[in-house]
Amino acid sequence: MYKHILVPVDLNEQGFADKAVEIAVWHAKNSNAEIHLLNVLPGIHMSMVSTYFPKDAAANMKADVKAQLKAFAEAHIDEEVVYHLHIAEGKPYSTILDYAEKLGSDLIIMPSHKRSKIDKVVLGSVASKVVQNSPIHVLVVKPQEY
Repeated sequence: MYKHILVPVDLNEQGFADKAVEIAVWHAKNSNAEIHLLNVLPGIHMSMVSTYFPKDAAANMKADVKAQLKAFAEAHIDEEVVYHLHIAEGKPYSTILDYAEKLGSDLIIMPSHKRSKIDKVVLGSVASKVVQNSPIHVLVVKPQEY
């Protein structure tokens, strides 16, 4: 089955990645896999962007995001499941694909926003770009309707 499951997590939206992580935990338990949670930050080291922030802002932001990701993992991943935390910078979809390759992932489980057809045409979506370009299986988890 699967050995390394990559789950991109957007911490800006409460409850957005919960179901994807829940499914990843189920797969990890049933195939003795490791989960890799990945949060992708915008390119804060780009020269045009970095000049607007103090020198230690990027390091502080990464440390803060790592602490948030750790708290998220502790709340959503059972103790017996092995997981790793990753913080990266760049374009979300290409960074997800790069990390999947770098980590030797054999499954990506990711949440997707519920968007109208016109939004997908105009905006594109990270999930659809990952699905289109990934050489490995991608499980897209749609938002739950209540």
